[in-house]
Amino acid sequence: MTTMTEASVREFKMPDVGEGLTEAEILKWYVQVGDTVTDGQVVCEVETAKAAVELPIPYDGVVRELRFAEGTTVDVGTAIIAVDVSGGAAPEPTPAAPAEPAPAPAAEEAEPQGRTPVLVGYGVAVSSTKRRPRKGPEVPVAAAPAELNGHGAAAPAPVKERPLAKPPVRKLAKDLGVDLARVTPSGPDGIITREDVHAAVAPAEPVVEAPVEAPAPAPAAAPAPAVAGYDSARETRIPVKGVRKATAQAMIGSAFTAPHVTEFVTVDVTRTMKLVEELKQDKEFQGLRVNPLLLIAKALLVAIKRNPEVNASWDEAAQEIVLKHYVNLGIAAATPRGLIVPNIKDAQDKTLPQLSAALGELVSTAREGKTSPAAMQGGTVTITNVGVFGVDTGTPILNPGESAILAVGAIKLQPWVHKGKVKPRQVTTLALSFDHRLVDGELGSKVLADVAAILEQPKRLLSWA
Repeated sequence: MTTMTEASVREFKMPDVGEGLTEAEILKWYVQVGDTVTDGQVVCEVETAKAAVELPIPYDGVVRELRFAEGTTVDVGTAIIAVDVSGGAAPEPTPAAPAEPAPAPAAEEAEPQGRTPVLVGYGVAVSSTKRRPRKGPEVPVAAAPAELNGHGAAAPAPVKERPLAKPPVRKLAKDLGVDLARVTPSGPDGIITREDVHAAVAPAEPVVEAPVEAPAPAPAAAPAPAVAGYDSARETRIPVKGVRKATAQAMIGSAFTAPHVTEFVTVDVTRTMKLVEELKQDKEFQGLRVNPLLLIAKALLVAIKRNPEVNASWDEAAQEIVLKHYVNLGIAAATPRGLIVPNIKDAQDKTLPQLSAALGELVSTAREGKTSPAAMQGGTVTITNVGVFGVDTGTPILNPGESAILAVGAIKLQPWVHKGKVKPRQVTTLALSFDHRLVDGELGSKVLADVAAILEQPKRLLSWA
């Protein structure tokens, strides 16, 4: 009978599922303690600041512990599930992040030979020996005979081990001016927590020599009246986190960084609507999503091809305009978790059927909440279709790092002068917002006019593409 030991337990840590993310919220566990899992099996769904992502586990074994409940926000690098792998073939050890510079030999002798992994970014050896709890910043030194070198002189002092703390805690300590080497850790395996850092900032603790200073933190009670005034029967407060928090921060940054200019044009799209109906009957588009957005997207891609300078970004650090020779076309999508903007990579190279397939996949994935962070990175130009809500038009805010965004209004039957007579025609209003640092009025007007001309006469797609 196999006995479960610490060496047979593998901990799966919260990975960085997006570029530069520091935390994620556990939305749902798909396994429970005692369940058998296999390599590649999805064990939970998490929400980052960019999207909801399913996490597969890289081990075969039995779930021993779920470290956090659903709805908990967890720092990247923190173990979230423990799996006992003793019942089957032992998997490869969890790869640790690059280790810190090796300490001097004397310091190595003061610790057990191996240590259990504790954090991503702090490489440690895997061993069945459990780490001794840290008692304080000083590390005991070996007996006197080991303190002399071969010439009778005192050996170098042992290198003090770097305090263990997660990246967010290190940043907090840096911001508050706290030396982590002087902080007494209270977390498991000697890890310094946020509470330890805040405690170190306080002027005095009850155990310090001057207990008279203990009442100093009294101002902390000031925020209480604001909470007391909250009437839960008349108001509902929703925590700002995940996608909504990221969107808010991005929009504030964009609105107050890039000087926005918006231009409008009202277009007769009757011929475009007729072409949509024709394509729905075309065998080449059988099983594909065909709608006005498809032709609007293609029209914008053609306009960018005719005016490539609009497909650019502003590099503030280098003081350069970066022209993009590819178009990652973003499509704004409203989801229950907030607005997201996944993009179609290299959209300029796609045929109309290929673009239709890509749009269909993008929309269905967004509605299911399965859009990956990679799908939302690297966009160059965006389309937002506010017309689906019955809105005539709007003044869209640029997606950060992009130069232009096209808003499409509702397509309505309106009286329109056509061939000298007033007739009912399918009409819509387009609005193009652009970054005036790199797109001037002439360039922006040309792009918007080209899109309008194609939608009025969609046959131009063949001659201009």
